[in-house]
Amino acid sequence: MPRLLLATSNPGKLLELRSLLAGLPLEIATPAELCLNLQVPETGATYAENAALKARAFAAASGLPSLADDSGLEVEALGGAPGLHSARFVPQPGASDADRRTRLLQAQANHPQPWLATFRSAICLALPNGETYFTEGICTGEIIPEERGTGGFGYDPIFLLAGLGRTMAELSLEEKNQVSHRARAIGKIKQILKEQL
Repeated sequence: MPRLLLATSNPGKLLELRSLLAGLPLEIATPAELCLNLQVPETGATYAENAALKARAFAAASGLPSLADDSGLEVEALGGAPGLHSARFVPQPGASDADRRTRLLQAQANHPQPWLATFRSAICLALPNGETYFTEGICTGEIIPEERGTGGFGYDPIFLLAGLGRTMAELSLEEKNQVSHRARAIGKIKQILKEQL
């Protein structure tokens, strides 16, 4: 069975990606299982470029096909911020997801509601021979001022999904994996995985 390396150490992403890829004839590997500890600088100008930087680095280091996600939250009132810097929105080392949510709410406090927002995800599959494949997915909604739900990670507790009336954190993993930006991007790359691996 072909092996696929998930090019992330983020526990939330690993959980979602494993679930989204379940059912494919693949053996999923993680960096920890391979004793890989790569820190890849995310210097790209787009989500796709950042995903490619990570996927290529892990494919080169492991010799395995590697799949990376780069995603972000874009808030209309903030001109698309935090965007590419969603994971680094709080500059202090060791900042938590809760710290990032607090800073986001403070940043938009003076803007009128609704605070419309979009989650974006870019997926890159990098093969050891240098070939790369890309897909993208989006999910629309709005930011709300109070946290709701205990699932997910990142900005999920304050992201209210358009048309659902629930935050991303109020969904089960199975529900989230039907509507999220990452689920939509993975859905598009499954056929490529079947063809290439």
